[in-house]
Amino acid sequence: MSKLLRSPQLQTNDKNFGVVNKHFYKTAKIVSYKMKCKFKFFLAISLLCFQSTHLLGYNAPYQKARLKKIIIDAGHGGHDGGAEGKYSNEKDVALAVSLKLEKAIKEQMPEIEVVLTRYSDIYQSPPTKANIANSNKGDLFISIHCNSAAAIRHSEVTGYKTEVYYTGKGKKKKKYTRKVPQYRSWSTPNPAKGTETYIWGAHKTDMKEKAMRENESLYLDSATANFVRDFDPNSPDRMILYSLKTQQYFNRSANLALTVEEEFKKVGRISRQAQQRQVGIWVLQAVAMPSILVETGFISNPEEEDYLNSENGQIEIVSCLVQALRRYKYSIEDLGAAK
Repeated sequence: MSKLLRSPQLQTNDKNFGVVNKHFYKTAKIVSYKMKCKFKFFLAISLLCFQSTHLLGYNAPYQKARLKKIIIDAGHGGHDGGAEGKYSNEKDVALAVSLKLEKAIKEQMPEIEVVLTRYSDIYQSPPTKANIANSNKGDLFISIHCNSAAAIRHSEVTGYKTEVYYTGKGKKKKKYTRKVPQYRSWSTPNPAKGTETYIWGAHKTDMKEKAMRENESLYLDSATANFVRDFDPNSPDRMILYSLKTQQYFNRSANLALTVEEEFKKVGRISRQAQQRQVGIWVLQAVAMPSILVETGFISNPEEEDYLNSENGQIEIVSCLVQALRRYKYSIEDLGAAK
């Protein structure tokens, strides 16, 4: 366009030509700049589309993913004890399993850095946990918890008590008796048992996209970051980018959750499946990375409480998680690169 404006063949006797020509040239520069920005954004979206389609199984090139740093969150802590068993609290089991998981990853997957949200019995709010994960630029967030189910209430009739009552008033007042059943009530532990692995609910993606907006340096490579740096973070165009990345992380989280439950089933645990949590687990939505929450068992079940507090039980849980992490790492690195 600029070449056309400079062409000697472009002649005019209009005295306003200089003004018109100057305005046209300025407009052309603006249009050219906008087209360049659109082109940049198109390339950035293309990169993320390639990544997303690859995740869904299409044979397309994509930016190679890496699992370099895992954030492990030991649920609850401090004055927040979490679920209670007959003799133990969720916060203590979660911390014990998390510390063993950190050690196992360092020994068996030394190429991965591990960061714990807490190393002792302290309370941290969900925003604090999310800030720790995001500020450490993790590639994966795993929250360790124990499940609980309300005790089952029972009652039975143990006898009857004679009760006197009256009807009417004055001279019409009459006395009656009736037998009232007497009950004995008690409760027994809920037999619910098994593992569950949660990801954030699909209807909570707005919160996840907010985390992506506020922490985009965690997941944008330098090339993509250069492409989108000129765009308003709140523009509709850039929102598409956040949405695509959020969907990618949702898929990865779901795949890992399914893998964790598969590993639990291999050692004979009862799997209550990978699920989307409809309420709660705010922290999974607030971290700008794939994230899961593992319910390692029901502390309200006496049999599983013993298992969760035992050395062998905790080692088995950690072994399942490490194997699931190996498979997850292979799926996003080696297997992904081969496709």
